[in-house]
Amino acid sequence: MEIANKIAVVTGVSKGIGLATVELLLAQGMKVAGWGRTAPEVAHANFHFVACDVRNHQEVQQAYERTVSHFGGSVAVLVNNAGLGVTGKLDEMSVEDWQLMFDTNVHGVFYSSRLVIPGMKAAEEGHIINISSIAGTTGIEQMSGYCGTKHAVRGISHSLYKEVREYGIKVTCIYPGSVKTNFFDNIDSVTVSDNMMRPEDIASTILHVLQSHPNYHHVDIEVRPLMPKGKRQQ
Repeated sequence: MEIANKIAVVTGVSKGIGLATVELLLAQGMKVAGWGRTAPEVAHANFHFVACDVRNHQEVQQAYERTVSHFGGSVAVLVNNAGLGVTGKLDEMSVEDWQLMFDTNVHGVFYSSRLVIPGMKAAEEGHIINISSIAGTTGIEQMSGYCGTKHAVRGISHSLYKEVREYGIKVTCIYPGSVKTNFFDNIDSVTVSDNMMRPEDIASTILHVLQSHPNYHHVDIEVRPLMPKGKRQQ
């Protein structure tokens, strides 16, 4: 896709992967709307922040309307990045934490995607990128809720691409391993380190798939740090 001057929406933009993606897409000449609860430190003429909690479908609807009105066109790219995780054994997890993860990680993908697809169909072009996790391909002890949401994102992505591919719309699901972000702030079992991938690495993968030939479709991309524990000790 030729992405210059086209409109992109990125959710969860305050920091991490979302912020890195916003900055890279802006550098490539896109008009970018950032949807999130907290505004990022981005000062660019082509960036428009819209306060939005993706758990609330009415807020998502308003964010979409404000985006289209501000930029004056349909959305060509949607990056469903907003997400969070709460650890704990299934029988010890609160209903509130369980619902928080599904409302954010799964329902937010639905609320956002359903709004941009009609415009993409009309343009016969578009790309939806869903940020899952390696937790979306396997089970992880004390992360049943988070794994469940990311497995759901995988299933949604696989089903959706088959629904929209004949309209020229791509759907790509990315499964990152550990990324050096604030995701691990509340996960005591993981220590953030420079051995993790950088948010910029995931953003570069997003850009790569966006710029691919119209008939070349990345369905699933799994990425991991090469040496998650650092170099081998002699």
